[in-house]
Amino acid sequence: QLQLVESGGGLVQPGGSLRLSCAASGFTLDYYNIGWVRQATGKEREGVSCISSSGGSTTYADSAKGRFTISRDNAKNTLYLQMNSLTPVYTAVYYCAAHRARGSLCPIRYLEVWGQGPLVTVSS
Repeated sequence: QLQLVESGGGLVQPGGSLRLSCAASGFTLDYYNIGWVRQATGKEREGVSCISSSGGSTTYADSAKGRFTISRDNAKNTLYLQMNSLTPVYTAVYYCAAHRARGSLCPIRYLEVWGQGPLVTVSS
């Protein structure tokens, strides 16, 4: 069974940092592009960041550029998202999701395997 299990969500104060992790089981990430998708209350899901199967290419939403860093450790079959300088607008459920590697990086319609999505709350 293909599974993605996230960890690291929770409450953080404005200006703070948080690191999300996503561990894959039942399959190897070596052949998958993988990334993060978030959904705020009352809004549609939106792509945050994605990294290619080799780790050589990354994409970021405009709101994530300069604040977030995506990385992967294929030896550990794990994906990470370092989030810095957080503000309340970043409050959302953050899903880890993957698709078999092909040209585009993580269009939502390609994503095949999803994690459960921990809640990240930025509040004082």
